[in-house]
Amino acid sequence: MPNLEIMKKGRITRTTGRQAALRLTAGLALTALLAGCAAGPNFERPAPPTVQTYSPIAPNEVATSAPSGVDSAQRVVPGLKVETDWWRSFQSPRLDAFIAEALSQSPTLAAAEATLRQAQELRNARAGSTQLPQAELGGTAQRQRFNPGSLGQDLDPREFSLFNTNVSVGYNLDLAGGNSRAIEALSARAETRQFELQAARLTLAGNIATTAFARARIAAQLEITASLIENLEAQRDIARERVRLGNAAEDELFALETQTEQLRAELPVFRQQLAETEHLLATLAGRAPAQGSIPDFTLAEFTLPQELPLVVPSELVRHRPDILAAEATVHAANADYGVAVAQMYPQLNLSATLGTQALSTGALFAGSSTVWNIIGQLTQTLFNPGLSHEKRAALAAFDAATASYKVVVLDGLRDVADVLMAVDTNARALEAQVSAADAAQESYATMQRRYELGAASYVQVLIAAHLAQQANLAVVAARSERLANSAAFYVAMGGGESISIAVGE
Repeated sequence: MPNLEIMKKGRITRTTGRQAALRLTAGLALTALLAGCAAGPNFERPAPPTVQTYSPIAPNEVATSAPSGVDSAQRVVPGLKVETDWWRSFQSPRLDAFIAEALSQSPTLAAAEATLRQAQELRNARAGSTQLPQAELGGTAQRQRFNPGSLGQDLDPREFSLFNTNVSVGYNLDLAGGNSRAIEALSARAETRQFELQAARLTLAGNIATTAFARARIAAQLEITASLIENLEAQRDIARERVRLGNAAEDELFALETQTEQLRAELPVFRQQLAETEHLLATLAGRAPAQGSIPDFTLAEFTLPQELPLVVPSELVRHRPDILAAEATVHAANADYGVAVAQMYPQLNLSATLGTQALSTGALFAGSSTVWNIIGQLTQTLFNPGLSHEKRAALAAFDAATASYKVVVLDGLRDVADVLMAVDTNARALEAQVSAADAAQESYATMQRRYELGAASYVQVLIAAHLAQQANLAVVAARSERLANSAAFYVAMGGGESISIAVGE
């Protein structure tokens, strides 16, 4: 290998090829070492909650009686697996089919899926433009006029053409890991979109289930109210006849007419509510309300889940998509801080160009027309006060994301505590309403037997029937609420969505 000549302090010194190779190797090793570093702290997942329960007063088990032949006792079971299609636990094929349709047709989910794809492609774009060298093919053709007189030469101007073709390759060695951190941030944001999509699916299924239960409740209330009106009208007709015969005062007739009209006024309200629930179901499924074809859900087709799966707090934060989305946001903010730190370190860019240059196209690809260059550019910011502010701003954003994550976790724990208490309270209320309805039904049956024996009037039978129907109204409302609370319980647990993430496959 020929010797290398180096000018130093006005004299020429010589270094051997071995020394030059050692220096080059050392420089490359240092470059590789720096390229393997990443500025800023590595992301660490937030520690899960240390509490073992959601509330000191929230029960861990719910067991109650239920309407005869309709529901059964229900228990909250810690550690039980949360099924992905949890709505099937209500054993309604029509509800299953409707939710399946909505999950495939909902424009809300379509928007969330598109947002996820956008985040994934942005990550892939950054990775493709920074992790691999960039190559470009170029060519130019230009006509020039050179005047030697501009250089003090006494020659005539000359015109000529210049042709150039080249291939350029460039690469950023990412000494401080800024590009790696930027890709990490984009990957974390893609994870956020993934978890937001899962949360949207969970929310959609929960909204459809609770709206279906509400539709069934309103339909039952409408039917029972119509029966109550018929009962009051029968009592009113009897009272009118008694007034005509002088056996009753008109006040009794007026009271019955008032009750009848008050109940009749509730019918339009129930019909409006029924229509609104059907409109909501249509839009949740991605349909226009005018398209119709909404199942006429009834309470009789739903079965209360016997066991509700309880996820402990430490597992909840690793399962609920809204909490996982907040965690991914913290991860992205951590990586953004690393990007801001990396901007304060040296940047090394390598580039090389190989091409041809000639005065005619015929000579463009001749061996004598080859030109090339190799450039290594190392830059270090000496003075830029803005970089320190950007670093502190990124750190503040990380602190804000961390605090927001804690808020989401606390809201999730409160959500579970509330729904646990609601499930228990509603179970006890339904049990009491069922007992009251059973007592009212027994009273009605007794009054019917007395009427058959001549020991009670028909009016008394109608009054007993009216009370029994009113008790049934309360049972309908309580049972619908219990179904809705069960659905809310599954949603609070985070559903059974898979939490695996595949970004930029």
